[in-house]
Amino acid sequence: MKSVGINGYGTIGKRVADAVACQDDMQIVGVTKRTPNFEAQMAVEKGFPLYISAPEREGLFEDAGIKVTGTIDDLYDKVDVMVDCTPGGIGAKNKEVYAEKGVKGIFQGGEKHEQIGKSFNSFANYQDNWGADYVRVVSCNTTGLCRTLKPIDDLCGIKKVRAVMVRRGADPGQVKSGPINAIVPNPPTVPSHHGPDVQTVMYDLDITTMALLVPTTLMHQHNLMVELENTPSVDDVIDTLEATPRVILVEAEKGLGSTAEIMECARDLGRSRSDLFEIAVWKESLNVKDGELFYMQAIHQESDVVPENVDCIRAMLEMEEDPAKSIEKTNKNMGIMV
Repeated sequence: MKSVGINGYGTIGKRVADAVACQDDMQIVGVTKRTPNFEAQMAVEKGFPLYISAPEREGLFEDAGIKVTGTIDDLYDKVDVMVDCTPGGIGAKNKEVYAEKGVKGIFQGGEKHEQIGKSFNSFANYQDNWGADYVRVVSCNTTGLCRTLKPIDDLCGIKKVRAVMVRRGADPGQVKSGPINAIVPNPPTVPSHHGPDVQTVMYDLDITTMALLVPTTLMHQHNLMVELENTPSVDDVIDTLEATPRVILVEAEKGLGSTAEIMECARDLGRSRSDLFEIAVWKESLNVKDGELFYMQAIHQESDVVPENVDCIRAMLEMEEDPAKSIEKTNKNMGIMV
């Protein structure tokens, strides 16, 4: 059993903690919080040892009546790897501390690839991160792109990808974000950062992306135009995606014609927090014309990177050399559709 710490028990951190806790080859030995809020209390109630990431704030936890095990300095010696789920930009600073403490670190997509040195996707470059000390799991949007583009590239080869990313304005719990009544080019320049981010794990892919922010909180939505080396039939593409782990095909004619309806379906699955770890591809959108594949997909931004974090732990700690076996184990333990 490998010992895992979570630095930052928030939107991603609490999900990664639950995902690690249900595996049979790793365990959570501690999670950190800076603020004594409901998430800190929930961590304690779940049985996760709680450590304070800012030791000078210990009095706030005492005043809130939240039991802590210690400070983050007490956690370093207990972990084989620290999964850093702190807000973007903080992880890169934490990396320096982890290096001083001799602790391996996994970071999230809010950190820059150049600052961490290596990026990870379970399907695209698992083995390239074997035994690595510091690795960044690519962002939710990049994970969604890689999940479907990699099997398509394996099927028929990709010449060029053009994608328009329709991004949610905020996560459901973010009350200070927006927009509320606008569609915002984000950024207004082309390309957006998503294409270069994909290239940190699918190294030779020719991809250009554009992105918009819209007033919704549920999911991101992608519109892809993929020029192919060889032309498959639509049925070939459907068969490939149906056989790809962590990808599901949904049909508008069966009541899944929007992100709202997809998330309603996710609620009916009965999972914790109504998470949808899988990338949902609209089956009706799949079309091949003049050697170009078109399709649309939806990404639950709060959860799609979570199983990738588990696989990244196995790669970095040299627990499972075969990515397919790690993906299968993670999926089985998390109840992900296969």
